[in-house]
Amino acid sequence: MSKNRVLIFDTTLRDGEQCPGASMNLREKLAVAQQLGALKVDVIEAGFPVISEGDFTAVQTIAKQVKGPQIAGLARCVPKDIDAAGAAVKPAGKRGRIHVFLATSKIHREHKLGKAQDEILRLAVESVKRARKYVKNVEFSPEDGSRTEPDFLVEICKAVVAAGATTVNIPDTVGWAVPDEFGQLIAHLHDNVEEFQTGKAVISVHCHNDLGLAVANSLAAVQAGARQVECTVNGIGERAGNAAMEEVVMALKTRKSFYRGFSMGVETKEIVKASKLVARMSGLSVQRSKAIVGENAFAHSSGIHQDGILKKRETYEIMNPKHVGWGKTELPLTKHSGRAAVAARLKHLGFKMDAAEVGSIFDKFKEIGDKKKFVYDDDLAALVEGHITTVPETWSLDYLSVSTGNQTVPTATVRLTRKNGRQTEVQQDANIGDGPVDASLKAIDRITTTKGKLMDYNIRAVSQGKDALGEVTVKVDFGGDTEWVAGRGASTDIIEASARAYLNAVNRRLNNGRKSRRRKPRQP
Repeated sequence: MSKNRVLIFDTTLRDGEQCPGASMNLREKLAVAQQLGALKVDVIEAGFPVISEGDFTAVQTIAKQVKGPQIAGLARCVPKDIDAAGAAVKPAGKRGRIHVFLATSKIHREHKLGKAQDEILRLAVESVKRARKYVKNVEFSPEDGSRTEPDFLVEICKAVVAAGATTVNIPDTVGWAVPDEFGQLIAHLHDNVEEFQTGKAVISVHCHNDLGLAVANSLAAVQAGARQVECTVNGIGERAGNAAMEEVVMALKTRKSFYRGFSMGVETKEIVKASKLVARMSGLSVQRSKAIVGENAFAHSSGIHQDGILKKRETYEIMNPKHVGWGKTELPLTKHSGRAAVAARLKHLGFKMDAAEVGSIFDKFKEIGDKKKFVYDDDLAALVEGHITTVPETWSLDYLSVSTGNQTVPTATVRLTRKNGRQTEVQQDANIGDGPVDASLKAIDRITTTKGKLMDYNIRAVSQGKDALGEVTVKVDFGGDTEWVAGRGASTDIIEASARAYLNAVNRRLNNGRKSRRRKPRQP
């Protein structure tokens, strides 16, 4: 590998998924991982295997099914964590990686761990050696590295590399760093650890965005000697998020005259597709003005700008939108389109689906086709992603009718069905509310005997036209020791889409498709 090759380590499925309400089920994680494979990132951190059976299964399944990138599992410097990560990434073979971490900063040593420097060194070395029994690719992270004493950081880097670590990641865990200072720290490590200079080991960085400097810090680190950047699609992650993968990649690619000699293996035309998929799977929408992937990223409203663009694109665009995956939607399908045409379009959009799944999507496609003139790629993608996000349906929507108006009490009548063994139970109820959506959700609560508090409600038009498919995303608090539960639904009727989204959240709740509100152990 070239000494100036920058590796992209994507942690969307681990650090990115730690956002409140952003947890994904196995199928959703697999879909994101497959898209990351199409994006050709170098490493996918697929999860934290020891933390739950669901995380272990997700990492193991991704290790089995996703080809190309290395597949990493996170572990504390605890034997059971490392053993779980080793078992989870085993199906990836030589592409398996174990990522172990341990806090090193003075504030963490004294107030969180209660351990001295020599004990931290011993645990780090023992853990790297244990991980090496499972995989050759071992990464070590000194958590809160940006606030660790530089000389101690050099000492621990030397120790873990000698123990067999092939990558040492320096996390800016709390978003404390600023570019000049962080670049100096990385340069200090590069200059004082011989293995970083010879290429025997790689310096990585993992920057958080608490001060809005995650991408800037990552780029400063690359200039100073780092050759791996840990990032997430859309910059999602704990608190203010992580370095945005698309921004790091396109900065290095677009400003080659400044970042001379650096190369990457990312297939940039897959960036927008990855962004949209992660937004839908996580329920975290992308702000319109977001760099690279926001809807306004390449929009020009000023007459001066529009005139310049028409004369020469480069006057007001520093990159070609097509190079990151923006472009015109292909010719839309209609209700007359056949199964083969739908299957071909699904393949074109990058969805890997078997015959039974294509059949299920085709049935939904026909329903939508009867309600609107054209079914666009975004409509089809929403149907597929709705299929992926489906959880076992304890309750399913059979009938919905609402009555509303500015001089009428909004009322909703809802009929739900529930499978009870071989029999189907049907229940119907009605309720009033502040509006038709509120009334519908209250009726669902009465039937399902759940009590949810709507914490967030988002609706967007999936495609163009007055008959556009409406996609609703909700976050619901059901109380107790659980985090908010996300739900999604789509329909040409926004009231129906809202009811489906809420019912999706109810089913997730009832099927334990959620995580504890208790925080996971601290990590980089």
